[in-house]
Amino acid sequence: MNKEVIRLENVSKVFDSTDEVLKSINLTIRRNEFFTLLGPSGCGKTTMLRIIGGFEQPSEGNVFFDGKNINNLPPNKRELNTVFQRYALFPNMNVYDNVAFGLKVKKIPSNIIKEKVEQMLALVNLKGFEKRNVSRLSGGQQQRVAIARALVNEPKVLLLDEPLGALDLKMRKDMQIELKRIQQRLGITFIYVTHDQEEALTMSDTIVVMNNGEIQQMGTPEDIYNEPENAFVADFIGESNILDGIMHKDFLVTFADRTFDCVDKGFAADEKVDVVIRPEDIKIVPQDDAMLNGVVKSVIFKGVHYEMIINCNGFDWMVHSTLAEEAGSQIGMNIMPNDIHIMKKVTE
Repeated sequence: MNKEVIRLENVSKVFDSTDEVLKSINLTIRRNEFFTLLGPSGCGKTTMLRIIGGFEQPSEGNVFFDGKNINNLPPNKRELNTVFQRYALFPNMNVYDNVAFGLKVKKIPSNIIKEKVEQMLALVNLKGFEKRNVSRLSGGQQQRVAIARALVNEPKVLLLDEPLGALDLKMRKDMQIELKRIQQRLGITFIYVTHDQEEALTMSDTIVVMNNGEIQQMGTPEDIYNEPENAFVADFIGESNILDGIMHKDFLVTFADRTFDCVDKGFAADEKVDVVIRPEDIKIVPQDDAMLNGVVKSVIFKGVHYEMIINCNGFDWMVHSTLAEEAGSQIGMNIMPNDIHIMKKVTE
C-alpha cells in the first residue's frame, strides 16, 4: 500500500464566527494517488484544498505532510504547487519564460532550467511552443502551460482547483485523459477539486463526496457509483431512482407497492429506508413477465441509450435502454436483487 503523504485530523473551518464550512474532517491521502474532492458548490471542497495548500488556516484540527504538522507552514514552504481555474499566466511572457519563472526565482543555473523546461513541455505536449506568447494559445494550451509551470518545481503534491472549468466539453474530456496520463507518468499525488461527477469517475483513484462541510462517502469510483452510502451520494453521482421503502427483514424490502428480494441486511424489522435503483439496471420486459407495469411518458435519445420516463404507481421512473418504447405505451419492468440498493433514511 502506498505511503501516506497528507493527513487531516479533525479539521474544521469557521468563517465570520458562525459559518462552519468544514466540520471535523478526517482523511488520509496517499502517495501517487489521484485524489478527488467532489461535491456541489459551497460544500467546502475548495476550502479544504486551500487549507492543504496553506492559503487558509484551520479553525480547529491539524494538517500533516509526511507525518509532520504543517499548520503554521506558509504555502511557499510546502512541497506542493497549485493550478487554479484561472491559470494566472504572465501575459507579457512567452511559454518558456512562464514555465521557467519559478526556477529563475530560485536562481537555478540556466542550463538546468533549460533542461527541466524542455522536459516539462514535452510532457504536456507543447514541445516547439517555447517562444509562443501565452495570449496566442488556446484555453487547453494555456492549461498545459500552467500545469508545466507547477510541475517543473518537482512538488510532491499538485493541487488542482477546478482547472478544467473554463474549457469547452471536448477540450475538457481531452484534458481529463491528459491529466491522468501526466499523473501516472510522474507518479506524484494529485488532489483535484471538481463538481463534475463524470470527471471524478473518469480520473480518480479515490473520491471523497462532500456536502455541507462533511464527508458523505470516500472510496474508489466503482464503490462510490455502485454502492452509495446514502441518498445524497446516489443522487449526486450519476442518475438514480430513489424511492421510499420498508425493510421488513434481511433480504426483503417493499417499495412501489410490491415486495422484492434484495441482497441487503442489518436493518431493523420494518425500518423505513431509501431504495436506490440506477436507470440502467431496470430491464424492459413483456407485461406478463413483469414485476412492475407502467406507462411511458417520454423518450429522449441520448446517443448511447434512450432515456425514458415511465410512470408506475404514481412514481416517475427513469430508465436507460438501448431500445426505445413509444410514448404512451404500456410496458413491464424487472429489477434484479443485486440492483436494489438499500440505505438508511437520513435524519436532519
